[in-house]
Amino acid sequence: MSKVLILAEHLNGQLNTSTARCVICAREIKAGAIDVLVLSDAPDTVAAQAAKLDGVSKVLTIARAENAQALAAVLAPQIAAAAKNGYTHLLFPSTTFGKDVAPRAAALLGVGQVSDIMSVSDAYTFTRPIYAGNAIVTVKAPADAIVVGTVRTASWAATGEAGNAAPIEPLLIDAAIPSHTRFVGLQQASSERPDLQSATRVVSGGRGLGSKENFDIIYKLADKLHAAAGASRAAVDAGYCPNDMQVGQTGKIIAPGLYMAIGISGAIQHLTGIKDAGTIVAINKDADAPIFEVADIGLVGDLFKIVPELEAAV
Repeated sequence: MSKVLILAEHLNGQLNTSTARCVICAREIKAGAIDVLVLSDAPDTVAAQAAKLDGVSKVLTIARAENAQALAAVLAPQIAAAAKNGYTHLLFPSTTFGKDVAPRAAALLGVGQVSDIMSVSDAYTFTRPIYAGNAIVTVKAPADAIVVGTVRTASWAATGEAGNAAPIEPLLIDAAIPSHTRFVGLQQASSERPDLQSATRVVSGGRGLGSKENFDIIYKLADKLHAAAGASRAAVDAGYCPNDMQVGQTGKIIAPGLYMAIGISGAIQHLTGIKDAGTIVAINKDADAPIFEVADIGLVGDLFKIVPELEAAV
């Protein structure tokens, strides 16, 4: 019987929704137990949130001063040690955090890693995207070793809240913590808009905006729709907006219910980041732009005329 351990992603005492999406993936593995591991200097608040996730059997906590900051070099030895307690699967969200920690844990466990799990065929067979999402490949992991995988969170729904909270237990492990990596500081972009990776609505702008000043119409429409603001790589490279707004293969993979692509041509790298979106609305003056091939609703015209009219109508 499979036994899954999920690493909880959290920041400032808040559990990231990516953890709830990993639980749904673990369910598809048909695990006999789904446990969540919380590493922190003070894990109680996050652990309590994880314990409320429907489908979680148990929450394990490792409280150490070294875990105050999510440094992959520090967390990986502890995660690997915890995974050796009878687990068949070790799952991470396929976020910046998960992609940083998972390879280190896999290396310490002496196994390969299955990246960007999109679906589960059985406990050791999964599908994942390749070639910038142009193809889906089926991969089979060895059944005689622990499976380490990252879960493509855009492909999975988030589990709900359970009626009864799962038990929370401290976990004692013997793991040497390396000292060659030290925390220096954290620089975060602050915004009153919803988080781009978890927002249900996203308004994105591309190179068609023409300048950083013109990008304000993206922000205004996003605020009217209570949506997150995103951008194509071309817009980020041109300096129209910060790189934490980038959507696509080299940016953030998202799956909002509504995605509005404004002045975005639709390069394959960008489409990879929005393939799981519910409804895609495209506005572009070029009727032959690739974005219209995937859009549910397309408007051909001058975005500087259309977007203000949409904003006024909301």
